[in-house]
Amino acid sequence: MNPITQQEINKAAWGACDTFRGVVDPSIYKDYVLTMLFLKYVSDVWKDHRTRYEAEYPDAPELVKAMMQEETFVLPEGAAFDALHKRRFEAGNGERIDKALHAIEEANGAKLKDVFQDISFNSNKLGDEEQKNDILRHLLEDFAKPALDLRPSRVGALDIIGGAYEYLISRFAASAGKKAGEFYTPAEVSELMARIVDPQEGDDICDPTCGSASLLMKCGRLVRERSGTRRYALFGQEAIGSTWALAKMNLFLHGEENHQVEWGDTIRNPKLRTSDDMLRHFDIVVANPPFSLEKWGVETAENDKFARFRRGTPPKTKGDYAFILHMIETLKPCSGRMAVVVPHGVLFRGSTEGKIRQKLIEENLLDAVIGLPGKLFFGTGIPAAVLIFRKRKADDSVLFIDASREFMAGTNQNALSEENLVKIEQTFRTRETVDKYAYRATKAEIVENDFNLNIPRYVDTFEEEAEIDLMAVRAERERLKEDLSELEVQMSTYLRELGYGA
Repeated sequence: MNPITQQEINKAAWGACDTFRGVVDPSIYKDYVLTMLFLKYVSDVWKDHRTRYEAEYPDAPELVKAMMQEETFVLPEGAAFDALHKRRFEAGNGERIDKALHAIEEANGAKLKDVFQDISFNSNKLGDEEQKNDILRHLLEDFAKPALDLRPSRVGALDIIGGAYEYLISRFAASAGKKAGEFYTPAEVSELMARIVDPQEGDDICDPTCGSASLLMKCGRLVRERSGTRRYALFGQEAIGSTWALAKMNLFLHGEENHQVEWGDTIRNPKLRTSDDMLRHFDIVVANPPFSLEKWGVETAENDKFARFRRGTPPKTKGDYAFILHMIETLKPCSGRMAVVVPHGVLFRGSTEGKIRQKLIEENLLDAVIGLPGKLFFGTGIPAAVLIFRKRKADDSVLFIDASREFMAGTNQNALSEENLVKIEQTFRTRETVDKYAYRATKAEIVENDFNLNIPRYVDTFEEEAEIDLMAVRAERERLKEDLSELEVQMSTYLRELGYGA
């Protein structure tokens, strides 16, 4: 049997979306395709393991049954993909799929609790009964194709499935614009943030606005690549129910068992707490929060029992500093470090935000400001910056990096190359001034700038224009005039020969 490649699985999974195109909006059908991919994978693993156990213990059906109950995910009778595919020509596909998902949720207790509650294959979003049944039949047939046979004995490493899931999420974000971009941080931005915060074995890593958990998993992957172990823990919270469900499925498909991802609003109701109802602290906190969120929960900030806003309450129509202050409050006192994506306004806006920024600098928490190119993020062309905070710093300097002019240009989206990422990371590590690229500012310089962190104030990218020799320009102009006169004479001659002139 020829081994399947990541590219082949990605292509087949994306091809399954054709069933919905032109009928359902991508921001809606992504949930159906991603959930079906999860169901198909879980079903194929179940089938693969059962086949192996039955071959090993042909005379012990009870033992096989007991072993199957110890699987990562337990599948009740009739809930597997094959059972649904077998009945695809019968009426009621939507209802059958919903029942199967709820049975799987029920059978897997805390692991999948509420994961499928925001998705209904029986929804009228898919059209009337006849159209819905037809669409779902096609979807089941798409996932039954040989290219999407996801049995571990065939596809090998677990990450090939997680890779397909990530691929789909990124494609949905690209095609559905801002709506989908809310739950996905471009891979190279996640990679940059993970490298900067430098996750280590044993770290507790948190993303309080985790979306589909891609940024969290990037941090986990770095630890695995360095240590060869999964000795770390991932924590997250996500406000949108359907996106939280994506995160849970995404984590499981990548083999990330050691995680706690909660559903809820991080500012109004932070769910990651200790047994004595205090905010839990982490070694690493990373996030790409929604830019300048208007209704972020200012009404709850004044009486916040966790004292997250003691440095000031962010403006009611801009929640950027609400997320920053929450993240800082959840850092461990010694090892805590964080990276957060922000719009540039966070660097220089005045009023309350200016006062909060001043206090964070006075407390020596800000470590670096990294300016990114525009058009990196789905749904917005505006350039963003990454702020790095650290609880324990070597000195009180702040490193400014202007990486906005070095990128791979694309039609709709720009991207950061590996070379771009390496340059940013190495500059961050050495903390040295680089002409027209980076500047290490003292606290005194920042105070002198009234705590304004606008990058051009620190990194001079001005390019002097070459001096113009006016006499040489004049001489060249005279020469060109002579050439033009000669050409005019030649042209007149040619035209007369062709009978067009006098």
